[in-house]
Amino acid sequence: MTNTITSPPARAPRTPHSARTTPAPRRQRSFASRARWTGWGFLAPFMAVFLLVFIAPIAYSIYLSLFHTQLVGGTSFVGFDNYLRAFSDPVFWGGLLRVSLFLAIQVPIMLGISLLVALAVDSGRLYGSDFFRISVFLPYAVPAVVASLMWGFMYGTRFGLVGQINEFFGWSIPDLLGPQIILASIGNIVTWEFVGYNMLIFYAAPRVIPSSLYEAAAIDGAGQWRVIGAIKIPAIRGALVVATIFSIIGGFQLFNEPSILQALAPNSITSAYTPNLYAYSLSFAGQQQNYSATVAIVMGVITMVIAYAVQLRGMRKEA
Repeated sequence: MTNTITSPPARAPRTPHSARTTPAPRRQRSFASRARWTGWGFLAPFMAVFLLVFIAPIAYSIYLSLFHTQLVGGTSFVGFDNYLRAFSDPVFWGGLLRVSLFLAIQVPIMLGISLLVALAVDSGRLYGSDFFRISVFLPYAVPAVVASLMWGFMYGTRFGLVGQINEFFGWSIPDLLGPQIILASIGNIVTWEFVGYNMLIFYAAPRVIPSSLYEAAAIDGAGQWRVIGAIKIPAIRGALVVATIFSIIGGFQLFNEPSILQALAPNSITSAYTPNLYAYSLSFAGQQQNYSATVAIVMGVITMVIAYAVQLRGMRKEA
């Protein structure tokens, strides 16, 4: 009888403790969580400044617009009464109409001049183009307050350049600070300030055009105007939309120029000449902070809607 010796079953090798690791999905989730919080850490300084400087003032203005403060009775909640008052306020709508007229005339003129200057500099046929470009941009470096004072004194018929020209040549140049011309005079100041800024936007846009397009146009015998219309203008169209939006926002925020010129032309510029000037006067001169906040909120919404409509129209044309 033969005895058979059976060997014990083979045991699986023991995994060292150092080789025991977290499952892959859990490691991936942990890494993604750390990466997400790291991203928020980098974003936190901007978000703090954004909330403090942008969101908080808007929220506080909306809060103020829902109340009414008076000497007798204190502060009381009035809901949307301030907004109903703004929608039926002829003084506010008069200022808004004046600013709209200003935008309809000044913005196309300013952007047209900027576009012509940018194309002239980009053509390479302008003598001293670098000096010319810097000279056109230089007024943008002048603060709006200084520019308004400078032009205001030049406009003066009793003390300024216009008055001296009238006296020297015996001319009779109309009073540029008069009620009928003051809006055009303000438009001239704003145009002088921002032509160079918009010129740089338009000048930078054609930099991305491939040189092969110009070579193809030259082979086809296209002239300078054909190149401008078929190559450069389409490349500038996006920049033109951006410059138009910036100009609309800046026009609705018109404040510095009329505020400075008001001291030189008190009969032409009232405290409600523009909506922003009206809101400023209500808050600091009329002690109506609640209604001033309402005017500011309404103007912000109107500006946002119009700028968004212009953006949509520009994007539709590009498509």
